[in-house]
Amino acid sequence: MASFPTSRIGLNLTPATASWAIPFATYYLFLQNRIVYHRLTTKTYMGDNTNAGQGTHDPLYIATRAQQNFNENIPLALIVAALAELNGANRKYINYFLGALLALRISHVELGLMRPKAMGPGRIIGYYGTQVGMAGMVGYLFYTVKDYFI
Repeated sequence: MASFPTSRIGLNLTPATASWAIPFATYYLFLQNRIVYHRLTTKTYMGDNTNAGQGTHDPLYIATRAQQNFNENIPLALIVAALAELNGANRKYINYFLGALLALRISHVELGLMRPKAMGPGRIIGYYGTQVGMAGMVGYLFYTVKDYFI
């Protein structure tokens, strides 16, 4: 039986997932503050001034989409990782998955959306990498609980 470190309130059941929640949350705060910066500099306090249909790329719109895209992907990834970890997944695999996912999401924004015309190479790498990583982690989660389906 593995020995788990305990906190003051009990067992830490998902230490790998909990550890990765810190850099994910930090990057999310960075994304939020980028939006605030664009809101203050453009005096756009509600909505956005997107002109994307006219061939231009509004920085506030791009920053907002970057944050929304992060928010669409990361909560599910952390839930899947935590469930896999709670069901006995190897913590090394959880760490590999979440570390790669963080790099992919940063690549998607910083090397993709924030590049000219919001089309840097990081955008496609981040998107497809996230899809493959999530599919792999969901498959691994299924593997950890497969005996319950039989």
